[in-house]
Amino acid sequence: MTEASRARRRPGWLAPAVSLRRDGIVPDVVAGLTLAALAIPEVLGYARIAGMPVETGLYTMLLPMVVFALLGASRQLVVGADSATAAMLAAGLAVLGVPAATPEYVRLAGTTALVVAVLLVVARVVRLGVLANFLSRTVLVGFLTGVGIQVAVGQLPEALGLPPTGGSTPEKAWAVAVNLPDVVPIAVATAAGVIVVVLVARRISRRIPGTLVAVVAAIVVTAAAGLDARGLTVLGDVPAGLPGFALPALGIDDLRAVLPLALSMLVVILAQSAATSRAYAARHGDVADTDRDVVGLAGANLAAAATGAFVVNGSPTKTQMIDSAGGRSQLAHLAAAGASVVAVLVLAPYLSLLPLAALAAVVLLIGVELVDVAGMRRIWQVRRLEFAVAALTTVAVVVVGVETGIVVAVIASIADHLRHSYAPRSSVLTKSAQGHWRSLPVTAGARTVEGLVVHRFGSGLYFANAARFADDVALLLGTGSPVRWYCLDAAAIGDVDYTAGAVLNVVLDRLEAAGVRFVVSNLLDPVRAQLDHYGVTARIGEDACFDTSGEALEEFGRSTS
Repeated sequence: MTEASRARRRPGWLAPAVSLRRDGIVPDVVAGLTLAALAIPEVLGYARIAGMPVETGLYTMLLPMVVFALLGASRQLVVGADSATAAMLAAGLAVLGVPAATPEYVRLAGTTALVVAVLLVVARVVRLGVLANFLSRTVLVGFLTGVGIQVAVGQLPEALGLPPTGGSTPEKAWAVAVNLPDVVPIAVATAAGVIVVVLVARRISRRIPGTLVAVVAAIVVTAAAGLDARGLTVLGDVPAGLPGFALPALGIDDLRAVLPLALSMLVVILAQSAATSRAYAARHGDVADTDRDVVGLAGANLAAAATGAFVVNGSPTKTQMIDSAGGRSQLAHLAAAGASVVAVLVLAPYLSLLPLAALAAVVLLIGVELVDVAGMRRIWQVRRLEFAVAALTTVAVVVVGVETGIVVAVIASIADHLRHSYAPRSSVLTKSAQGHWRSLPVTAGARTVEGLVVHRFGSGLYFANAARFADDVALLLGTGSPVRWYCLDAAAIGDVDYTAGAVLNVVLDRLEAAGVRFVVSNLLDPVRAQLDHYGVTARIGEDACFDTSGEALEEFGRSTS
């Protein structure tokens, strides 16, 4: 076994995860410092999205990031404040009627992080990482697009110098439109300046910390020109120093109140983190270990709850930052956490003159980046029905909120799957002139050869599509030339539920009454055992079960010769 493969094996729950290469130490440290420079202004924005004090955004890059680096399996996945879960937190706690950024709000945010940590541990114990698969890529594109619109619209008031408004996203957009005559020109100019600096820096190179440059410039100009005395609203005092250990709200009523929010966050965290870690593991030839990452995420959220921060998640944007900067191990994450410690201890006091319009512009850009226009366009071009699912998810998030939107997203994913299995692509198998099997649509009178139909049903048989199966059989046998044998090719059938077993017996009754022999081919052993339980194989006999459809065809030819 090579050293690389040993490093990738991390048996057990708490095996050391950090893997160091001597020639990678300097690149990893540089990547970590780059991540800190790019991400610190963003996490301040995420804290604002979450309704938390801005310093708590910095806290998410301290102990939570270190804990995941030590416990998680992924070398690339960066865990910290994230726009999707921040927006969900704000929406969920707003329902409870607790004012944002208050001590009670912060304690409930800590409670949510604690409950999420417990749920992640449960998910690891019962291997619920599979839940991540219940959010399709289509739905994730729609969900994140909806979150982006919600985040961007929510920042418009402060970017324009207007008072913040509550309500749904459409209500906020309407309030902005109504109050446009009251915009504050200096706030608009500040927000526009930040956006221009960030976009120009990105145009030159993604490695330039344009957000950091824009934020620093906004602070310097505000201090030099005294803009805070001219009507430009600034952030105000930001506490310096490392976070202390804080006890979240642990009352039964508090735990019960945040449980629905935590459950919806759990699905998003599992889906987003798993998708990100798998993508980057594949890119670098590593083996993704979702179960170990779930342990790391649980530890990171526990650390967030204990240090006065809020729910953390695997961040695709931060992961891309550290990957493009050359980070290849968890040392890069630790370096970023170290740089964040310096920021908390030294730079926090200077944030007091950060204009709210500048911070709103940073968050607005984050929201705009989440709006995946290219992804939606690609879905529209190749799968119109899936585009409808993505659009439905986007509308649900924008209109009814993130928490309900994620429920709609899961339901939409499952409904999309059921749509495929309800109406599977079944076919009638025939032989080509060269003797190879080919699939033809199930149409009236279709035959494999004269007197034989080999019918491949394109999905597992269950209660929703059993009637569709019976209709296919009736169509094939009720039209065209007489049929002597009906062969069910079960290659695509991985399960037969109780309802489908009963329908199979009804179909058998009809075939027997019509003098048609029922045979099966390509049966998986578990499916064969199910047919034994339902009495199907006993009725048709062992000699009616063929390993392949070719054997069934040959036996039919012998029986008619």
